[in-house]
Parts: sequence; structure tokens; C-alpha cells
Amino acid sequence: MLQSRTPSLLQRPIVVVLLAVAAGLLLRSAIGPEPNAWLIWFAPVPTLWLALSLRRRGLAHLAVLIATLVAATTYASYLRMLMPAPFAALAVCGFAAGWWLAIMLAQRIVLRFARWWTVLAYPLTWAAIDLVMGRQLPDGQWGSAAYSQSEWLPMLQTTALGGTPALLFVLCLPASGLALWLATSWPARQRILALAVAAIVPLAAFGYGSARLQAAPEASGHLRIGLASIDDLVLPRMPEAVATEVREGYARLVAQLADEGAELIVLPEKAAILAPAAATVWQRDFAALARQHGVWLEVGVGIDDGRAPRNQAWLFDPEGRLRQDYEKLRLAPPERRQGYRHGSEIAVQEIDGLRTGLAICKDMHFASVGRRYGRDAVGLMLVPAWDFDYVDAWMGARMTLVRGVENGYAVVRPAREGLMSVSDGWGRLIAEARSAPLPGARLLAQLPRTSPGMTPYTRVGDVFGLLCLLATLTLVLATWRRGHASPTARRTH
Repeated sequence: MLQSRTPSLLQRPIVVVLLAVAAGLLLRSAIGPEPNAWLIWFAPVPTLWLALSLRRRGLAHLAVLIATLVAATTYASYLRMLMPAPFAALAVCGFAAGWWLAIMLAQRIVLRFARWWTVLAYPLTWAAIDLVMGRQLPDGQWGSAAYSQSEWLPMLQTTALGGTPALLFVLCLPASGLALWLATSWPARQRILALAVAAIVPLAAFGYGSARLQAAPEASGHLRIGLASIDDLVLPRMPEAVATEVREGYARLVAQLADEGAELIVLPEKAAILAPAAATVWQRDFAALARQHGVWLEVGVGIDDGRAPRNQAWLFDPEGRLRQDYEKLRLAPPERRQGYRHGSEIAVQEIDGLRTGLAICKDMHFASVGRRYGRDAVGLMLVPAWDFDYVDAWMGARMTLVRGVENGYAVVRPAREGLMSVSDGWGRLIAEARSAPLPGARLLAQLPRTSPGMTPYTRVGDVFGLLCLLATLTLVLATWRRGHASPTARRTH
């Protein structure tokens, strides 16, 4: 008979609470705006172990709730920057709820079926939740554990197959296997099979990613790209001298990058927030700047007409003509509060033979937006951005990089109060530098023109995530059909 272990120390609620806090602190150290890429593979093990070991259902729910709430507090200070304290507290609870739901659904499946294949329960539930978050939440999959692997290139290639749900599925397997091994007294064959699956699937994913990287062709030339950023913000009612100083600062940076050989120069999101009349002046000046230096130039601006502000990106060609006037599709929390309107159309432009897409910061936090560009066969994305006082700089840059791997295109992302970064379609970081206040910062990168092109994910979309969602719903429903408790679940000691 398959059994689960219930250590005697778990008979005392105070001990359970202390263990839950400790488990939450371990998980907390692995997640956040800049997660620990290695620890996150194993940090969930203690929380999973508690969920599977506690024989009292109510105590198990409480322990996991405590652990996940403790872990989610890692986001508190960041969220407080974006929203009032009550809403920040609700958002922390939302992060905790995702972890709690994934673990408790997995626990239910494991205890009801008690077979080796239930090692897949935790990966399935998290992949399903990740997909639903990306489709239903206003901030998408921000903070998904999948992004923690953005710098482990062989594992990151999994996203080209099934997006972040596929990578998250692989990431969750080792913790699931170890938790089952520690929490159950199953026969050796069942436990070994569970551990084998937990090890073989990640190894297979690593092998696929390594082969994909090795197969990447040699670059057929390079495009010299310049990035420039000034952290200082121009607002509609600020003195003209301040606006002039920032505008002239960008002009100097553009001139320096052009002298260094840049063919395309990208400035960050909302280099200024302007009244319509001032925006007309800025547009004229930057058109002249592009023409003067003979470069492609993208400029991010906010335009506030007093009714419905908008967040836009202007793209000028080397003759100074405005070729694209793109409006941001997805809004950040402050923009939603301030009543910004949002666009609905993507923008694609041929630049020196390279099909190039335009997006702005938050747009690329959503896999659906990234895939729209992938299906339009772009090889390069220009993504001006504005991070929040450097706190989410790493996460913002890496989420955008992952969109490039999912869909096979390079990414150029200059951010204010964050990182200026350039990556290719395999997620390899070509160049990166920190932004700065006046006189600002600049970065020149030689971007290979070769890109992977359309990936399996681009072609089939969220099929893997949908299959995980379907499997999770099927298994959870099956646990209720089997009754309140299975014989194997009742036989604990």
C-alpha cells in the first residue's frame, strides 16, 4: 500500500508554523524582481514537503499559506512604488495565492492517486496558472519563476518550444521529485520512477537547448545600434530650461553614437511627457537630428492633452521622415490610474533590410504581444522602456529578452532608470549598461543580422500551456470523482 510519511514533530501546530515560516523564507530568497537562478530549482521543496506530509488538511492549507505569504513579501517594497499600500498588500496576496494554489492542487492530485506519475502534478499546475496569469491579469506573467532562467541559455531555449509555461514545467520538476521522495513511503520502484522523470525531462530540455545554440548559424554581417538614456524626466509644466537641457543632452548622445558608427539609435520610453504643442517642437527637432546624422532614430515620448494621455514611440528615417508613430498597447499600473489610452495595432518597419518591430516596455511583458510580432516575421524588436528606479531593471530587461527567444528575434531595449540592453534571437546578451541622470549614458552594440526566425512557439502558440491547463482540470476533477479521500491517502502514519 502506498503511504506518506508524517514525522512526529508535525503533530504540534507551533512547530508547523515555525517550519512554514522557515520554508517561506527559503522560497523568498529565490524569487523576486531579481530571482536566484539556481536556488529557485529547489527552494519550493520544504513547502511541498509540508503540504504532502501533514495529515490534517486544514493544517496543511495553513502551513502552505504562511509559507507563500512570507515568500511573497519579497515583492512588497517594489509594489509599494507602483500603487497605494492597500493595493500593494492585495498584490502581495495575489502572488502568494498563485504559489498556494499550485502547491495545494498538486497535493490533492498526489494524495488521491499516489503513483509515480504524480510527480508531474506540481509542474502541471504551475504551467497552467502561468498561462492563465498571462492571459487574464493586467500585468501578465510579471514575476513568473520562468524568467529566472533567462541567463541559463540552454534551458532558456525551451521557451522557443512552448513559451514560459514549458520552461516553468521543466523548472518545477526537480523540486516535485525531491518532495515526493522525502514525504512519501512509497515502494522503491514508484519513488525511483518519480525521481527519474524529475531528472530526465530537465536533462532533455538542456540537451535540446544546447543543440539549438550549437546550430545557430554564423552572423551574415552586423547592424551597429546605439542606445542612449537620460534618467531625468521632462514634464509639461516644468521650466523650459529643464526641457532644453534634457533635449540637448539627447542630441549630444545621438551625435556621439553617430560619430561612433551607429546606424540605428534608440532612446527610452517617455524621454519627456509633453503638451501637444511642445510635442510638435520635439518631433521637429528629433526629425532634424536624424537627418543631420543620417541615422534611423527612435524616440519615446508621452503626450498629455489633459484628457487622455498617450505613450508613443516615433521612428524617423535617415532623411528625417516620421516613418512610424506607435502607441503603447499595454499600460503599466501608474498609466492605468492616470487614464492613459492604449493602442491596438503593432508597427513594423524595414530598416536596412531587417524587418523591425516597435513596442514599448510593458508590451513585451505579454507573450501574446511578442507572438504577434513573431508571426509578422520580424527579426528585430525596438523596445524603449522606463523601469522603476532600477528595482525591476533586471526583470524588465529579461522578460523582454525571453520574448525574443520565444519568437526568434533580437531585442534592443534602452530603459530610463534601468538597463540598456541588446540581445539576439537566442537570448545571448550582446551588450548591456546602466542608464544615468544627465549627462546620461550611451551604449553601442554590434548586433548580428542572423536570427532564428519563426519558432515552434510562434507557430502554435500556447498549445503546451493549454494542454497543461486541460490536464490539471481533468486531474482535479478526477480527485473529486474518486471521493473525499482515497484508501491510499487515508493510510498515513
